[in-house]
Amino acid sequence: MDSNLARRLIVAAVAIPAALLIAWYGGWPLVAVVAVVGVLGVRELFQFAERQEIRASGPIGLVTAALFAPIAYAVTSAPAARTAVERAWPYAAALWLVGVLTWALAARRPTDRPLTAVAVTLFAPLYAAALLAFLVPIRHGTFGERSWPGAWLVFFPLVVTWVCDSAAMFGGRAMKGPKLAPSVSPGKTRSGSLAGMAGGLLTAVIFHYAVFPRLGIQAGLGEMLVIAGVLSVVGQAGDLAESLFKREIGVKDSGTLIPGHGGILDRFDSLYFVVPVAAALYRLFGLI
Repeated sequence: MDSNLARRLIVAAVAIPAALLIAWYGGWPLVAVVAVVGVLGVRELFQFAERQEIRASGPIGLVTAALFAPIAYAVTSAPAARTAVERAWPYAAALWLVGVLTWALAARRPTDRPLTAVAVTLFAPLYAAALLAFLVPIRHGTFGERSWPGAWLVFFPLVVTWVCDSAAMFGGRAMKGPKLAPSVSPGKTRSGSLAGMAGGLLTAVIFHYAVFPRLGIQAGLGEMLVIAGVLSVVGQAGDLAESLFKREIGVKDSGTLIPGHGGILDRFDSLYFVVPVAAALYRLFGLI
């Protein structure tokens, strides 16, 4: 067995049960994990920028990243907090932008690429933290703490993504053929992409007949196929988006934090697209 694949399997054997347990419990443990992952992802993006001599604001970006998941939980679980956030968020966003621009004015000279530094400071927490924070309303949009139905609403898009990634990898190796996006990710093929989509759709069928009915989750087969099909596409787009960033920097992995997987961005690249789209589709079909 390939040593890298072996490390990936070992990490998965530990991480998947732990993630399922945290998703089952929900609440502040889930919020804390999502917030930490967001902060680590922002840190890796800032390291990307530093390789190009772009110095974003670490304190502003990291603190902002840490706030998204708690705010999402407050909005989801407390009606009073939801009302307050609905009223205040445009003003808070404007003040945040003014604060970042003020920081750039005070801390960056014209030769320090202030425009790019501001752009990275704003983009990094939105990409690496805000998008993942949609896991919180997926988990708590309908169900409270210690809920298996809530946990598996979280895990369905995750499993679709994992199956799609694996099917695309093995299907691409077996069938080969034209490249999907050769300038961004030379290893990915169109045949692998189709195999990944097939794997995602098969996952929807299994969940519809064997998982969701046992949990009391009412979701039609057509709805689940739509969700899985869309997620299979956007997940691959998310993977390619992160590969595009790495191509610009000239690195293979975003970091070395996770053995066999690379960094946080490498592990969650597809999920940055999948999680908010899954939340939107769940809301559309009345699941949250």
